[in-house]
Amino acid sequence: MSEPDPEEKIDATFRNGSLTAAGIILGFSLNFIGRWLSNPNDWSRIDIIPMIVLTIGIAIQVKVLADLLARDSLIAAKYDRSRRLFLIGVVIVAIGIGIALLNDILGLGSMQMLG
Repeated sequence: MSEPDPEEKIDATFRNGSLTAAGIILGFSLNFIGRWLSNPNDWSRIDIIPMIVLTIGIAIQVKVLADLLARDSLIAAKYDRSRRLFLIGVVIVAIGIGIALLNDILGLGSMQMLG
């Protein structure tokens, strides 16, 4: 895959769609962690693992959202970097949710996801 020209820019409309999608996915991630944290069950040590993973993934998503809001985010190279970083953040959040779900299925954690 060839690197874009350092001066190449993307269309603002295209960036705005990506910004909207990133904001919506970040909202879902924050909603998940908020509902999980408000669970009335007590925490166990094993629950810390998915919480750390989720927090890292969400922090990456927030950084990307801030990057996409910057004026220079229309530069193709910066946009491509933000897009890749956002996908990494989404995968990390998915891994955190998977760990939490596995803990719940195996009965290891006390923060239940399945009710």
